[in-house]
Amino acid sequence: MIQRLGRRPVLIGLVAALLPVPARAQKPPTLPRIGWLSAGSEPDPFLEAFRDGLRKLGYVEGRNVDLEIRHAHGNLDTLRAGAEELTRSKVTLIVASLTAVRAARAIKDIPILYTISGDPIEAGLAQSLPRPGGNLTGSTFLSLEIAGKRVELLKQALPHLRSFAALSNTDHPGEKSELRATETAAQRLGINLVYVAFSQSPFGASPELDKALETVRRARPDAMIVFPEGATMANRVSLAAFAIAQRLPSMFGWSEYVSAGGLMSYGASLRETHVRLAGYADKILKGAKPGDLPVEQPTRFELVINLRTARELGLTIPPALLLQADHVLE
Repeated sequence: MIQRLGRRPVLIGLVAALLPVPARAQKPPTLPRIGWLSAGSEPDPFLEAFRDGLRKLGYVEGRNVDLEIRHAHGNLDTLRAGAEELTRSKVTLIVASLTAVRAARAIKDIPILYTISGDPIEAGLAQSLPRPGGNLTGSTFLSLEIAGKRVELLKQALPHLRSFAALSNTDHPGEKSELRATETAAQRLGINLVYVAFSQSPFGASPELDKALETVRRARPDAMIVFPEGATMANRVSLAAFAIAQRLPSMFGWSEYVSAGGLMSYGASLRETHVRLAGYADKILKGAKPGDLPVEQPTRFELVINLRTARELGLTIPPALLLQADHVLE
C-alpha cells in the first residue's frame, strides 16, 4: 500500500533544511596562531609584555588568537627542537625573543618577528633597516649614540674616572661599531679604555667569559662597562657579583642587569619593545609582509641606578645624576 504524505510534513522538512545549523553543531573557526620561541625559562617577563601588547590591540587568547609557547631553558638543542615543532604545527607567525632568532632564522615559509641586541644587517636578518626583505622583521636594541652616552653617565657617577674595562662579546653582530662609539666617547673625556674581548654563545658554560673577567681583574680599571647582548645577559647575576667583589662600579645596557645587582644601566626597555612588537604581529595577521615592515630602532631610553649596590661599593651617586634616573632601586 502506498502511503501519501500530507503537505504539512513536507513543508516542515523544507523549512528545517533551510534553517541555519545550530551554533553548537557548527565547526568553530580556526584562530590565528602565534608561536612564541624563547631561549629562556619561565616565568617569562617578555612573553607577558607581548601579551599586554596584544590585549591593548583587542586580542584575547582563545577568542580571536591562540599562542603556542616554547621555552628552551638555556639549551640550544631544545631551542632548535622548539623551532621545528612550531614549524610543523604551521603557526601563522613566530615571535623569536632575543637569542631565539638563532634557531628561527632558518625558517623560510613562516613570518618571523624578532628582537635582537645587535645589528640585524650584519647578522644576516635584514637587507636594510627600512626594508628588511624576506620573511623576517622586528626590533633592534643597537644604538651607537647611547654607547657613548653610557661613558658620559659613568663619568658623571665617578668624576675622577681615569680608566674602565669594556667587556665585549665578539660573537655579537655590531660589536665593532659599538666599540668604536665607546672608544670615541672615552677619548673625548680623556678616559683610558681597556678592551677585554671574548667570544661566546649565550648557551652552555662560560669559559671564555671567565677568562675575560680574570683579565679585567688583573687590569685593575676604575670601572667596567659591559656591552648588552645574549651571553652577558645570561650571565648578568655573576657579572654583577664579580663587579661588586672587585669593587668595580659597573655600567650595563639594560635594566635587567641592574636588577641582578649591577650599579647602572642605560638603554632601551626590553619590556616596552616586546609590547610594541605586538603591533607588528597585528599587521602581519592582517596581511602585511614582514619584509615590507621596517626594523624598529629604539627611540626612548631609560637610566636605572641601583643604590643598594652603590652602598656596597661605598659610592655616593651625585644628586644631579639621580635626578636624571628613570628608576632608582633603593
